[in-house]
Amino acid sequence: MQPDFKNHCTFTPMIIDINIEEYLELKVEIPLIDVRSPSEFSKGHIPEATNIPIFSDDERAHIGTIFTKQSKENALVLGYKYANSKLTYFIAKSLETAPQKKVALYCWRGGMRSHKFAELLDLNGFTEIYVIRKGYKAFRNHALDSFNKNVRLNIIGGYTGSGKTHILNILKSSGLQIIDLEAIANHKGSVFGGIGAKRQPTTEQFENNLFRQWKKLDFSRTIWIEDESFSIGSVNMPLALYKKIITSPVIFMDIPKEERAYYLVSEYSGCETNSMITAIKKLSKRLGDLNTRKAIEHFENAKYFEVAMILLNYYDKSYKEGLSLREKEKVFTIKLPTTNHLRNAKIISEFAKTGNYY
Repeated sequence: MQPDFKNHCTFTPMIIDINIEEYLELKVEIPLIDVRSPSEFSKGHIPEATNIPIFSDDERAHIGTIFTKQSKENALVLGYKYANSKLTYFIAKSLETAPQKKVALYCWRGGMRSHKFAELLDLNGFTEIYVIRKGYKAFRNHALDSFNKNVRLNIIGGYTGSGKTHILNILKSSGLQIIDLEAIANHKGSVFGGIGAKRQPTTEQFENNLFRQWKKLDFSRTIWIEDESFSIGSVNMPLALYKKIITSPVIFMDIPKEERAYYLVSEYSGCETNSMITAIKKLSKRLGDLNTRKAIEHFENAKYFEVAMILLNYYDKSYKEGLSLREKEKVFTIKLPTTNHLRNAKIISEFAKTGNYY
């Protein structure tokens, strides 16, 4: 039986209002449906959610116009008209997402959209339906607030080309807790960081995806994070987390520039030429016209080491300036002869065991 969306939503024992904390603590994985419009979903959504929009973007805009220019009642009538034309689609897509007929739903504030959708599923055989109280807005508040937790961070620092991300993941394989911000951001942090990477999420979705990793951590243990700027490509990290990063101990790897240049050659020499040259040009104001021309000429002639050395002159200076802003007593420098990641990770790990940074 398919209800008309205009009918009053009558809750049954199969429809359960649940707050976001309770949903996140569910022991059994329940498929999650976001009933907001496609543009709302694209801007940011709860990770793992499937979008089954009640209204398209155009429909939502039209309803908003009618609400503003006419009345709430006329807007509701239009909304029911749009929704009722798609009831069969809603049920089919929901069954595709949740074939066991157990599902969780949310809209922006846990209001009419998610409750009406829940009623539809209830009357069409779904046996367990959770509606997230206060919707996506509650999730966002909960996610951002989680970064205010008191945690112990160890920051892995080092000039460009030190292999910080490799070190981080080796530490993970040895059983330490890490957060790989660059992996979550789909970007390596510099103007070259997006070359060959997937499209970056919005800042909002980056925060959501970061929270998905953050909430799995044991906050009684130290968390290792790579030293990052506030912006990673086009996304910004949560301000509360960034403040923790810039005030936490940094284990700074001091590796010779030449060694780092060789490492960068191994990382970037196979990249598409036009993308690399475009990235070099973005640094022209900082490199200067002469160094920019030299770097491009060297790259076109496959002199990748020379390109790396020119770029490192800029990046080393920039990183050093940022490092100087930290509390000196919280910067611990380790001189390392090469970019041997396994060896360097072992040295850093052993060093961390001996220090009381807090």
